[in-house]
Amino acid sequence: MEDGGPAVRRRSRPACARKRSRDRAQPCGPCSPPAHKRSSPRAEEEPVPASPEYNNDSEEDLFGDYSSFSGNDSLLAQVDNMEQECLQSIDLLSYTKNMEDKATVEPAFGDLQLQNVRSKELIFSATGNITGFKTEESHFWRTASEQENRTLEHGDCILDDLPSSQLLYFEEMNNSSVDSRKPSGRKENANNMNFCRDKMLNQSSCHHNAEHSKRNNELSPSTTCNLSKRKSLKDHLKNTMTENAKAHIPKVSRTKQLKEAVLSEEICVAKKAIETSSVDIGPFYGLPSKVKDLLVQFRGIEKLYEWQHTCLTLESLQQRKNLIYSLPTSGGKTLIAEILILQELLCRQKDVLMVLPYVAIVQEKVWALSSFGIELGFLVEEYAGSKGRFPPIKRRIKKSLYIATIEKGHNLVNSLIETGRIGDLGLVVVDELHMLGAGSRGAILEMILAKILYTSKTTQIIGMSATLNNVGDLQQFLQAEYYANNFRPVELKEYVKIQDSIYEVDNKAENGLTFSRLLNFKYSSNLQRMDPDHLIALVTEVIPNYSCLVFCPTKKNCENVAEMICKYLNKEYRNHRENEKQDLIKDLKNIGKGSLCPVLKRTIPFGIAYHHSGLISDERKRIEEAYSAGVLCLLTCTSTLAAGVNLPARRVILRAPYIATEFLKKNQYKQMIGRAGRAGIDSAGESILIVQEKDKHLVQDLVNSPLENCYSNLLLEVTKGIQSLLLSLVGLKIARNSEEIYHFMCGTLYGVQQQFLSKEKSLSDVTREALGCLIEKGLLKEKMTSEKEQKSQSNLEITQLGQATYKGSIDLAYCDALYRDLKKGLEGLVLESCLHLLYLTTPYDMTSHCSPDWMIYFRQFSQLNSVEQKVAAIVGVPESFIMKKASGQAIKKDVDSGVVNRLYLSFVLYALLKETNIWNVSEKFNMSRGYVQNLLNLAASFNSCVLHFCEELEEFWVYKALLTDLTKRLTYCVKAELIPLMEVAGVLESRAKQLYDSGYKTLAHLANANTETLVKTIEHLSRRQARQMVSSAKMLLTEKAEALQEEVEELLKVPTDTSEGLLTTLP
Repeated sequence: MEDGGPAVRRRSRPACARKRSRDRAQPCGPCSPPAHKRSSPRAEEEPVPASPEYNNDSEEDLFGDYSSFSGNDSLLAQVDNMEQECLQSIDLLSYTKNMEDKATVEPAFGDLQLQNVRSKELIFSATGNITGFKTEESHFWRTASEQENRTLEHGDCILDDLPSSQLLYFEEMNNSSVDSRKPSGRKENANNMNFCRDKMLNQSSCHHNAEHSKRNNELSPSTTCNLSKRKSLKDHLKNTMTENAKAHIPKVSRTKQLKEAVLSEEICVAKKAIETSSVDIGPFYGLPSKVKDLLVQFRGIEKLYEWQHTCLTLESLQQRKNLIYSLPTSGGKTLIAEILILQELLCRQKDVLMVLPYVAIVQEKVWALSSFGIELGFLVEEYAGSKGRFPPIKRRIKKSLYIATIEKGHNLVNSLIETGRIGDLGLVVVDELHMLGAGSRGAILEMILAKILYTSKTTQIIGMSATLNNVGDLQQFLQAEYYANNFRPVELKEYVKIQDSIYEVDNKAENGLTFSRLLNFKYSSNLQRMDPDHLIALVTEVIPNYSCLVFCPTKKNCENVAEMICKYLNKEYRNHRENEKQDLIKDLKNIGKGSLCPVLKRTIPFGIAYHHSGLISDERKRIEEAYSAGVLCLLTCTSTLAAGVNLPARRVILRAPYIATEFLKKNQYKQMIGRAGRAGIDSAGESILIVQEKDKHLVQDLVNSPLENCYSNLLLEVTKGIQSLLLSLVGLKIARNSEEIYHFMCGTLYGVQQQFLSKEKSLSDVTREALGCLIEKGLLKEKMTSEKEQKSQSNLEITQLGQATYKGSIDLAYCDALYRDLKKGLEGLVLESCLHLLYLTTPYDMTSHCSPDWMIYFRQFSQLNSVEQKVAAIVGVPESFIMKKASGQAIKKDVDSGVVNRLYLSFVLYALLKETNIWNVSEKFNMSRGYVQNLLNLAASFNSCVLHFCEELEEFWVYKALLTDLTKRLTYCVKAELIPLMEVAGVLESRAKQLYDSGYKTLAHLANANTETLVKTIEHLSRRQARQMVSSAKMLLTEKAEALQEEVEELLKVPTDTSEGLLTTLP
């Protein structure tokens, strides 16, 4: 066999060759492998003719391909003679020991070795079956080098092709046995090695394993001193041979059995390694080298930055401490998180939760990491909008990466705590940790982290952000270490423009600004009047060869600025990538089903577009793709782009230091200018803040001030904050009384900052007040369980309504109204259409932002049939009220404006489900298409919440089936045949139509698609997008298959709580 050969081979040789082989054999540990295979000098002198491979495992060959039992002499006669000699030698040695105390009996590994002048060597080799006995006179031993070479020959048959990790394992075991020369140490080591060897080579058959383990124990050297008390070796061998002959020989290659046994042992070793602190399974930060190859293949990352290496090798991470790390935008923070995630999934075999702020970012991350999941064998599950299963499926083999929004992440953590599986979560990664200070969403994020810290001591928390200031509070809250670095792959230069002068931000200057240059651009009087901020001069320095972002205060301002720039640009800009711009316009028309925004129609030929929430998802995604490809060179956008998907630019311009009417905050400013500079493309990035003279002092304070502190919002957001938290604590049985709740609250961010946030009230007062409100609302009740408890603390118990509220994640401000509406709906639920159900599941918090157009309201009401009009009367909006409002008449009878607005929004949703065309519906109701789509997304999410609410209340059983179907219809709002394709992350309606029309009609079609064929078939689809799309489809298909497999195994699982007599054994 050549060095490092790929397979284990045994050769059948002639009897004389086998005899000669036995004559040359030497005693050696069968589990001591060679470090390097070397050719034998004797083999060169006396070559043995090669014979064909022998691998017959049929039943006729009862002893497989082992040749040790063939030969001229009787094996059993030899065994009998050797047994007698052994007994005589033992007697002789015992007598000598008693008289002279010189000789000792040393047990050898796998051998009985008795040393005297005329003793013969007995080598017992156990490889799952008895391979033979070999004898040799001591004067036949040759030189030491020949002995070593023969050892290599002997080991080649079994261990030559074992993995290097396994060889090293055996080598270390053998060395430890050599180092321990004391009898007690040798005895223990021999037993350990025998156990390991038996386990390695007998995995293929449980029956064989049990039998041979018993025989090996009987033949252990530790029992050789008392041979008179056991069966003779001859009888034992007879029984062994008989049993082996009777045993069923599986028709499986012995090479395959051996490899399976080796693999099984490696898995056992790996599991033991996982339980220890060492989780290194490869050369790339403890990960297999394949991970490094995948980073090159999928991301183009060949080498990590120095700070990334430093961060990954921090002692705090090695000790699994919680960590907060902060770097500027574009510094490479996310890659660190992804490597830590892979370490947890692959090395420690634990599930991971990644919390991201927005649905679009969740979908983008699912899209990006699905490729890694397919290659490395873990699942990527999306928890956003109405997607996600609670509790998640408990996987038996593969581990899961849950990528979730803040709200869905909270539901997920609650479900894991409730089912006692929070310990399965090995790591939680939070991106944009500064979101802790962002209103109600920050309060929910604080709840997630506080619950994990309180209920699981083994779950590690990693938080990252580019804009953190009061890190000490966050460290105390998360019990975390802190790492910070100012690294940026591309230098960022900050400028402020006042009139026609540009100043560079300089912290060393007295006022923080240093004069840089004057704008050199000739403006006509007309152009000066239209563009007083010199935007055209600033953007033409960059476009079309480089990219530019212009942040505007409002959505309307985005569109106006885009049109203004195009109006005064040179016509030559239209020639830059003209054909690709026309393709983009064509795609946007298809997305709008023939309709195209007139602003985009005028601006795209110049390579300019706007980007804000008024666009629908398909439009926004297509514009982002065109910008990333360089087809579009300038985007006018709102601040939401800074916190969303990554769209970097050579220059970032802030149109004004305002977001709507509020002055810019330092965190927001840093997020926006962080988009400047593209790693690997630009040598530097620039940001220019346009300032009016009146705001000069405010801007000087802005650029020189520190980042804003991050404060808890639990108390500010009462119903979504502290009350919601306390309700779930009791519902999840995390706390049972006010004392335990107070103890929990001390561990929250609010508990850390309480003295600063609420000076008038103590933490216990705040907690007591919130509990009183919950009891008053009927969500909690006090329960006296014993006289002893009555004197001290009364236990708290959640009511059915409270259970439904926290399980459905319903805002406590609306839980009573929702219960009343659902209860009233049961009295006369109209099922001839889905209008009544849509009204019941329209989000309450959208009604305050709705201002109905009464003429449209009346027109839409008039188009309803009589049964549908009846719904309006049932909910409390009579036809006469709508008619009088539309005609401008006075209204004597008051009607709840919340109900009126909610019914109007349900009309919008009803029209969407009937037409599935957002453009038509937005024109019909005179609403922006972005607002209509936002309403649709929120309605789908709230519908899912109401479904979980109803599942907890038996009286609402009728809603369960109805709302399940409605949730799916609202989530996708497309024709039924497109839904399977739209389940794939990142595939929106327009792309789903393209795929369906090209023959990719199901998830299986897409999962098995050829990337190159897909690129050729689907217009404007890059290879990267095609690869990620196929990977996402494969991941989703794998998830569904795994879920079904788990369900099957659960159904076939033998009950453990049934009496033994009741269970029957299958034949």
